[in-house]
Amino acid sequence: MISVLFAVLTALSNGIASVLQRRAALTVPAGRAMRLSLIGYLLRQRVWLAGIALVIVAAVCQAVALATGPIAVVQPIFVIELPAALLVAGFALRVGVTRTVWYGVAAVTLGLALGMAAASPSGGSEDVRGAAWVQALVATGAFEAALIALARSTSGNARAALLGLAAACGYALTAALMKDAMSHLGSGAAALLTSWQLYATAAAGVGALFLLQNALQAGSLVAVQPMLTLGDALISIAYGVTLFGEELRTGWWLLPQLIAVALISCGCVVLARSPLATAKAAPSRVD
Repeated sequence: MISVLFAVLTALSNGIASVLQRRAALTVPAGRAMRLSLIGYLLRQRVWLAGIALVIVAAVCQAVALATGPIAVVQPIFVIELPAALLVAGFALRVGVTRTVWYGVAAVTLGLALGMAAASPSGGSEDVRGAAWVQALVATGAFEAALIALARSTSGNARAALLGLAAACGYALTAALMKDAMSHLGSGAAALLTSWQLYATAAAGVGALFLLQNALQAGSLVAVQPMLTLGDALISIAYGVTLFGEELRTGWWLLPQLIAVALISCGCVVLARSPLATAKAAPSRVD
């Protein structure tokens, strides 16, 4: 499937970008947290710019994936972004990949396979109809506001986790808006360029990026990555079901789905603790 191929390419690009952005975020002075000056500071960091270039590549691949497949299929595949990034970084830097890392990769991969097989996403429309977007945007705005308010009242890894979840919500919203925008392409480029969803996609993406930079600056990758990875997948599935009418298997199938979430969570924590995921070992370039 074209959608699966481009989803994998998206995950690979985003995973490497996260490691590069984490390295750059560690150099940000604490006084710039939750300020627009944080982005100005990062714009002067070549490592961060390299990460942004990969984010752009990922956005193009994601648009193709969402235009050709259901959001409940495409977005969960992104859970492989961290293991893929670490394996590529290990081979590129000629650093041995430890057995623990392979266990983490196996847990995430098995969790994804189990979850997709158990949920078996199907159906759904290519666009969102009626006033469904109004309700979705209000609910998303309230959820994001609550997470940011809680994050501002704490610090360290707790703040990083909350902001990571807020960023995940932003990225999931970006994907849903992007899929709806791409549905206009069938009516021509003009229809796409005049759709409000296209510009809302850009706004949501910038907001999610801002939240992610603050999450990476606030705490460790171990706190951020599981919330970002699982949050994006689960919230995207919720958008797929509520906005696009996609269907998932329920009943006793929920048990293997929960096991899949647990496997992915454990795998993400193990991988985020890897030296390859830390700032000092993160690659400044991947050839």
